[in-house]
Amino acid sequence: MNRLIAAVIVVVCAGLTVHAQPAPSIVADVRAAIANGDFARGDTALAAYRKARGVTPEMLEALSWMGRGALAARKLDTAERYAAETYKLSAALLKSRKLDEEPRLPIAIGAAIEVLAQVDAQRGARTNAVLFLGQELAAFKATSIEKRILKNINLLSLVGTPAPALDTTDHLGVQPPAIVSLKGKVVLLFFWAHWCPDCKAQAPILARLADTYGSKGLAILAPTQRFGYVAGGKSAAADEETRYIDQVRQASYPVLAGQAIPLSATNHIRYGVSTTPTLVMIDRDGIIRLYHPGSMSHEELEPLVRSLVDPS
Repeated sequence: MNRLIAAVIVVVCAGLTVHAQPAPSIVADVRAAIANGDFARGDTALAAYRKARGVTPEMLEALSWMGRGALAARKLDTAERYAAETYKLSAALLKSRKLDEEPRLPIAIGAAIEVLAQVDAQRGARTNAVLFLGQELAAFKATSIEKRILKNINLLSLVGTPAPALDTTDHLGVQPPAIVSLKGKVVLLFFWAHWCPDCKAQAPILARLADTYGSKGLAILAPTQRFGYVAGGKSAAADEETRYIDQVRQASYPVLAGQAIPLSATNHIRYGVSTTPTLVMIDRDGIIRLYHPGSMSHEELEPLVRSLVDPS
C-alpha cells in the first residue's frame, strides 16, 4: 500500500511539475507573431494580457515590438500607431516611477522614440525626426536610453558631417591620436566591448582590411569603455577591468595589439553607441561616410574602404 501511495504521489507530482512550467512571455508571443507577419495574433495576445494584468513594463515592451515589426514591414501608419501608444502608456507609468528602476520600460520607450523618428524620416520629414529626437534626448539625458537616442540622431544626421572628436584623456596603451591629426588617412572607428561576441567576430574582417589597405592609408581606431565588470559579470574596479580589457584585446583582437585604445565612456555617448560593434568610416578630409550600428561583413565593408582609400 505504501508503495502504491508513493507511486501515486510521484505521478501527481510529475504532473504538477509539467503544469508548473512557465508560460511563454507576452514579449515572446508577440515577437513570434511578428516573425510570421501575423499582427492580428499579436494584437490578440496583447489585448488578453492587458485585460488580465493591465499595463505593465512587459506589456509595453511587447507593444513596442509591434511598432518595430510594422516599421520593418514598411507599414508606416501602423508603426506610428503602435509607437505612439507605447510612448503614451510609458509616459503615464513614468509619472510614478523612474525610468531605470527595471529593464523593460527603457526598452519600450526607447523603441517607441526610435520608431516615431524613423517613420518621420521615411516619410521624408528627416528634419522633424531629428528635432523630435533632440527633444527626447534633452528629456532623457543621463538615463539608459540616452545613447540609443543619440544613435538615432546620428543615423539620420551624422553621415556627411565632420567626425566628432574622441576623448582620449582615458586610454589603454600609448596616447591615442586625435581624429583631426589623422586627416589625410581613411579612418575606421571600431566601437567594441569586452563582453561582445559580435565584436570578436568582426576582428578577422578588420585584420583583413588592415592587411590590404593599411599601407595605403587606412587607420583603425578602436574605442571601448569600462562597464563595471569582467568575465562572468563579476564586479570590478576600474584598474581590474582595464587589465581585463587588455587581456581580451590580446586574445581576441590581434589587429589591435599594441594600439592605443580610448576608454572614455564619453566617446560612446558622443557617437551614440548603444549597439556593439558600431562602425564609423571617416574619409581623408575628416568627413563621416558611414555610421553603422552592428556588424558588417567583409563584402559590405571592403568596397567602401577601397573607394575611400583610392577614389580614382
